Amino acid sequence: MASHPTKFVLCLKNKGYEASLEPLKIYRLLADRGAEKHKLVRVVDESGEDYLFPASYFKPIELPAPIRRAIRAAI
Repeated sequence: MASHPTKFVLCLKNKGYEASLEPLKIYRLLADRGAEKHKLVRVVDESGEDYLFPASYFKPIELPAPIRRAIRAAI
């Protein structure tokens, strides 16, 4: 079974979600095709749970391989 790479996004703003998101923090992105159709993304927020947020609040980022491996080992 092929594993799916863990994807990450950088939070650019948190208006209306101040308790859930921190600007300039990296969040784990979870695949959700239904959300994408509505211009939303599913991320694991400050509560440790995954929720939907506006996609415009985030920018996808590519992390170096050693950091990706360390994060995968930690989660």
